[in-house]
Amino acid sequence: MYEKENIEWKSTWKDDYLKWICGFANANGGKVYIGKDDLGKPVRLSNVKKLLEDIPNKIINHLGIFCDVNLIVESNIQLIEIVVPSYEIPTSFHGKYYYRSGSTMQELRGNVLNDFLLRRTGKSWDDVIEPETSIANINPETFEYFKKYAIQNKRLPGIENEGDLTKALQNLKLAKNDKLKRAAILLFGTDPRDYFFNAYAKIGKFGQNDEELLSQNVIEGNAFQLADKLIDFLETKYLTKKISYNGIHRIETLEYPFEALREAIINAIIHKDYTGPFIQISVFEDKLMIWNPGSLPDEITIEDLKKPHSSYPRNPKLADIFFKGGLIEAWGRGTLRIINSCKEMGLPHPDFKILNGGFCITFYKNIYSEENLSKLKLSDIQQKIILFTKEKGRVSNSDIQRLLNVSKMTAYRYLSDLEGKFLSKKGKTGKGTYYVLK
Repeated sequence: MYEKENIEWKSTWKDDYLKWICGFANANGGKVYIGKDDLGKPVRLSNVKKLLEDIPNKIINHLGIFCDVNLIVESNIQLIEIVVPSYEIPTSFHGKYYYRSGSTMQELRGNVLNDFLLRRTGKSWDDVIEPETSIANINPETFEYFKKYAIQNKRLPGIENEGDLTKALQNLKLAKNDKLKRAAILLFGTDPRDYFFNAYAKIGKFGQNDEELLSQNVIEGNAFQLADKLIDFLETKYLTKKISYNGIHRIETLEYPFEALREAIINAIIHKDYTGPFIQISVFEDKLMIWNPGSLPDEITIEDLKKPHSSYPRNPKLADIFFKGGLIEAWGRGTLRIINSCKEMGLPHPDFKILNGGFCITFYKNIYSEENLSKLKLSDIQQKIILFTKEKGRVSNSDIQRLLNVSKMTAYRYLSDLEGKFLSKKGKTGKGTYYVLK
């Protein structure tokens, strides 16, 4: 047995450890072992019998929950095992709420606590009524835009004949009586920032040192407007297009796949923590980053995003309307479409990571194109080796000998010159050695 995110070891009992039990109850449950040091080695307890009586009572009296408290034996030493189930009802310790996240225990405060309590009652942040709102806060043009595509995609039968905007919003569960839910304001509002100040986005273009800000734009509007404007700004101002021809037809191709950018921007809008900062899109010479505040839910890991997975949208009302409007497909497949779009375009795998309290997708340019390689002032031979490696997936010394008709030592010198910056050495020494692109 080893300590991990749902197991905690304590060498002796302290009442302060009720915080850890509270944290497990509010998360996914777990176990606390009394009588183990930090390395998991059993430590002899002098008061086992008394602890077996006291701990269950303390848990009930201070936390109001039930946990199994068991006596177990390891290496002929008696230990106490506390099995904490996950509770749907929020659990507090002396008026404070704790939550086990990863291998740490944290006290929930402010907006994080509000979001936690809402979810425990079956609601999400975007499902809450804003009392100072009315139908006058809705942009009817945006709603008609949504309505058009909902009908076209056959995802909302009956809305075609609904002419009453208030009733339509009520049927979509976005309004109650004459008051709007937060999701309605974000999706269709005339100015969501009247209620949620950080409901906007910024795009910035940076120079070669990744710190020099060359230009920036603030993009405002409701969720549908935001998605359209962000894509439009990227296309017309921030990204370049490659020109090619199919016969007499001119073809313009963005340096990043359009569908992947669109999917990533919509994901940022849907999953944004609207109590946090604004969405940020940073355009660099060799990459593009889309960041939104709000971490991944506990049920999802970064690795899960690279394969089919269930969806746990932070704002399910927003996700539902975007789906009905045909802007997203089946939940939980967006990141796969992003990955596949980059792959089809010959671009590197996009990077997903938790960064500065938010989620970030980084798209990379194809730095191994002939155009970019020539900008790096590489020799014709170096470019040839890199392009060969890109095509084949790997390259060996014998490959270079055949490709360039050179000796083994010359091939070794060429590969050594590229190793580190462009090529990574793999395999065993000698004939088993090969190189791949970094």
